Amino acid sequence: MLQHDMTEDAAASLTEDAAASLTEDAATTCQGAREVQDGAEGGVKEVPRLPEQDCMQLNPSLCGIALSSLLAIDISLSKRLGVCAGPRAPWATLRSMVTLLALTGHALPWLCGILICLSRSNTLAGQEVLVNLLMALVLDVMTVAGMQKLVRRRGPWDCPPGFLDYIAMDTYSFPAAHASRAAMVSKFLLNHLVLAVPLRILLYLWAFLVGVSRVLLGKHHLSDVGCGFALGFLHFSLVEMVWLDSVTCQTLISIGTLRWTPLI
Repeated sequence: MLQHDMTEDAAASLTEDAAASLTEDAATTCQGAREVQDGAEGGVKEVPRLPEQDCMQLNPSLCGIALSSLLAIDISLSKRLGVCAGPRAPWATLRSMVTLLALTGHALPWLCGILICLSRSNTLAGQEVLVNLLMALVLDVMTVAGMQKLVRRRGPWDCPPGFLDYIAMDTYSFPAAHASRAAMVSKFLLNHLVLAVPLRILLYLWAFLVGVSRVLLGKHHLSDVGCGFALGFLHFSLVEMVWLDSVTCQTLISIGTLRWTPLI
């Protein structure tokens, strides 16, 4: 009898242990299902961030602070210098004169002038210089237009581009196309023409005033004009490196005037 009671106690103990084990497994399964459901509803759980990462976000680098400060100063000064940006601007009476000065740095007058000079030039040396200057202008227009489309920076006063701006594909602010063109043309003429000292000074002054005029009109920031000047000098250096000789220039002129007879 005693042995039968011990057997029943052992069987009851095993049954209780098995039930407890099944209960724990069921609880674990339910908890896992809840976590999966929470993950599906709220997305992937965020990984705990380290204190160092929070410090990096709260304390940006010195370079980032400096760039942000320079950008803020650039925008503020450019807006203050846009004194001819509209009809109600402080210097609105000088807007026509400043616009005329800026027009001297537009691509269209220079392209038309070079084509007219090419049609009337009778010397090989003159035609060589004019063709290379034409190639430099085309390079400048295409490069600046591509960079403007890539950056898409608006001017300080967000002035809408005019008809001539659309022709030259000068619809954004960075870099300043007029400044780039003025720097490239002035450097090109100073390098290939024999000019007196006063004329050389006037040429440098003209290039500088063209860039300033675009800031006064509210079309560009100061940084846009500075980068435009640098880009213009870069274009000049590239043209000097790949300078087209007289024979190549004559071939291009013949192709342009439909008088080229290719060798068979």
